[in-house]
Amino acid sequence: MSLETMDKIAVTAPEVEAESEAQILARVKARHRRSKLRVWGLRAALVALWLGSWELVASLWIDPFFYSKPSLIADRMIEWFTEGTQFGSIWLQIFTTVQEAVLGFVIGTVAGVVLGTLLGRSRYWADVLAPFIKALNAVPRIVLASLFIIWFGLGLSSKVATVVVLVFFAVFFNAFTGAREVDGNVINNARILGASRRQILGSIVLPSATTWILSSLHTAFGFALIGAVVGEYAGASKGLGLLISNAQGTFDAAGIYAGMIIITVVALMAEWLIGVAEGRLLKWRPSQAQSGHGV
Repeated sequence: MSLETMDKIAVTAPEVEAESEAQILARVKARHRRSKLRVWGLRAALVALWLGSWELVASLWIDPFFYSKPSLIADRMIEWFTEGTQFGSIWLQIFTTVQEAVLGFVIGTVAGVVLGTLLGRSRYWADVLAPFIKALNAVPRIVLASLFIIWFGLGLSSKVATVVVLVFFAVFFNAFTGAREVDGNVINNARILGASRRQILGSIVLPSATTWILSSLHTAFGFALIGAVVGEYAGASKGLGLLISNAQGTFDAAGIYAGMIIITVVALMAEWLIGVAEGRLLKWRPSQAQSGHGV
């Protein structure tokens, strides 16, 4: 190709306008918004397909007395939220279960973080106590729930104790691992600079183990709800576990599903709150995109 031809092509080629930073950001946000809408739309379609097929199958082929169906579950939930349950207001049942779960979650998390961090930095005591911790972790929780009811009665204390046992081990092992994963060179440098053991734990070990601890909280609150419901199922005067137990005793499949749905909604709300707190606490960490992940 001659130089004259190349010059003509360069003259006739349209000029491409460079995008401004604001236009690039607006385009990225619009693309992210469309992607999010597609994801939520697909989720809604899957839920609608699942519920519709369940309703159809339960109406034509299987017995809804045993398997229930979405319309019966919706009727039961409407009844609970408008007329109440056999044991009082549905809001009282929800509050009771959430109270037990939150109290046990807080106590179990604090105990798990403290003991996990301390044993994670003390190999001697970790070796001494390892078989006892493993043995306690292997004990079936339902058995402990029954013992706690005998020891503490049908009230709040027995449910909180069950929750603490479930939450403690979920947090403890993550805190223990996080404390073990701290860079030894950083700790040695801090000691050379005159940092005390307490300063090392508070300024180096705990911040380094934060990611491990926070990741365990997502699972731990689910265990907290399970512990509260299991404790109520074993024996209680109120709570969502009692509603499910009563529904089982009266062959009310719709009531069992309704209780499960309410517990699931509570767990999802707690998961969202923990995610928000995690985002704030780990705001200082660079994201994968900012750190050049994949480059």
